[in-house]
Amino acid sequence: MKFPEPMIEGRLIRRYKRFLADVRLPDGTEVTAHCPNTGSMLGCQPSDGRVWLSRSDNPARKLPYTWELVETEPGAIACVNTARPNAQAREAIESNRISELSGYSQCRSEVKYGEEKSRIDLLLSGHEAEPDAWVEVKNVTLEENGQGFFPDAVTTRGQKHLRELMAQVASGDRAVLFFVVNHTGIETVRPADHIDPHYGQLLRQACDAGVEVMAYRASLANDDGSPSGEMVLTEAVPVILEV
Repeated sequence: MKFPEPMIEGRLIRRYKRFLADVRLPDGTEVTAHCPNTGSMLGCQPSDGRVWLSRSDNPARKLPYTWELVETEPGAIACVNTARPNAQAREAIESNRISELSGYSQCRSEVKYGEEKSRIDLLLSGHEAEPDAWVEVKNVTLEENGQGFFPDAVTTRGQKHLRELMAQVASGDRAVLFFVVNHTGIETVRPADHIDPHYGQLLRQACDAGVEVMAYRASLANDDGSPSGEMVLTEAVPVILEV
């Protein structure tokens, strides 16, 4: 899938109130953009860092600009729009680029399930040989020395999702935690035990219970480090669970 065209480059002034970001455009104009990310965005809001915005012509929108990408360090780009990963994962699955999840004829989004009243990101069904697959999608952008970490803040919601996935395995279905690696500098993915140790413990427990964990990298940048205009999932990334 592609980013909205054309994207507009600017410099980050500040992010505030979680959903707002002030950005300085090349002509010196300062605009306020919507920041579609509820997380801490640890490592993804460098002072005066290069960012890229999309613009909507919808007159009903209060803020026409949306923050999409950030250069976290020279040559490394991350997608901070957490509305993107579900669509990235679905497009890759339906295009049969995720070998572990191929063969399903139906894919539904936001299906209600579980005793804790959750909604699954993607429910795959219609496979001739496999049970339904309940797929929870997570966006990975926290990078430290080439390693990607999730989560970037304590997440009780993420802990709930792991419990729900374990329950689906116990009922006889497949359950998948699917990491979309939206950072070009990430080579491996690990649970962020230094941020949310309970999540890391629960993730390992989920793996032992049969929850499948996989990670795929998005192609966000060209060889010169500039945004590619696409966010296609291209290759698997190792997930390391050892402490």
